Amino acid sequence: MGEQPIYSTRAHVFQIDPNTKKNWVPTSKHAVTVSYFYDSTRNVYRIISLDGSKAIINSTITPNMTFTKTSQKFGQWADSRANTVYGLGFSSEHHLSKFAEKFQEFKEAARLAKEKSQEKMELTSTPSQESAGDIQSPLTPESINGTDDERTTPEVTQNSEPRAEPTQNALPFAHSSAISKHWEAELATLKGNNAKLTAALLESTANVKQWKQQLAAYQEEAERLHKRVTELECVSSQANAVHTHKTELNQTIQELEATLKKKEEEIEKLREEIDNARELQAQRDSLTQKLQEVEVRNKDLEGQLSDLEQRLEKSQSEQEAFRNNLKTLLEILDGKIFELTELRDNLAKLIECS
Repeated sequence: MGEQPIYSTRAHVFQIDPNTKKNWVPTSKHAVTVSYFYDSTRNVYRIISLDGSKAIINSTITPNMTFTKTSQKFGQWADSRANTVYGLGFSSEHHLSKFAEKFQEFKEAARLAKEKSQEKMELTSTPSQESAGDIQSPLTPESINGTDDERTTPEVTQNSEPRAEPTQNALPFAHSSAISKHWEAELATLKGNNAKLTAALLESTANVKQWKQQLAAYQEEAERLHKRVTELECVSSQANAVHTHKTELNQTIQELEATLKKKEEEIEKLREEIDNARELQAQRDSLTQKLQEVEVRNKDLEGQLSDLEQRLEKSQSEQEAFRNNLKTLLEILDGKIFELTELRDNLAKLIECS
């Protein structure tokens, strides 16, 4: 029982400026959920939108309302009860057309409901006055409607002794009895509706508790994701340390290359001195041995450089994979935040409905 959402969409909500009656005033900073609601107890259709816990639209659809498309993505309607004009800005023309179709559909349903209500009121207005011969079984609203509950009410019995003429109080007494029965039936209906609403309220309370538990679980998941992001940031800092170490090694290699160049110059000078004197043969051999050692060291350094380049490529690939994982985690986090926002909107709707 109560109001149930039958169609929802998202749009930016505006209201006409009450002072100028020309300019639009935004009532929401971002797109919010706008829903059609059906109240089965009163048989009415309403347009409701919440921005947090604040109702920025609460408009009951009447048969004389008209929804007008003023552009490809904007539409408006006037609500005489709220003494304002509402405007909605949609993300696409398709959403605007869908909302306008639903408006026309529920407007027609509201018109039919109003006509049925008027017909029922005409049928249950006042019992018709019959002739003096038929006064002993007067018509009541219950006998006109002919519902099952009303047919179970006891009928007015005729007096065993016939009267020549009805008294002047017979018609008012029959009318009072009919009104009493009608209000007893209304009271029974209201009691039944109250019991159903109480049950719905209890069910909504249980659902709110369940959603609170789900919200706590989502918060724990968000904290876990934050910790994971922190760990990944630590891995990123380690990658930066590797890059710094590589830079230092490159500087060392440059220094070694400069040293090697100097040694080669020294070796060249020593070779020239060998041609001049055999006494320097031992020194030349020693320098040749040193040169060989430097070449071996140079090869080792080249091997280390190659290994570092491979490690750098691997580190770059790992860093790229880390970035992709981080983007994926951020997308998942955005989805979770959007679900939490939707959940919050639904909770606000439920609180408003209850």
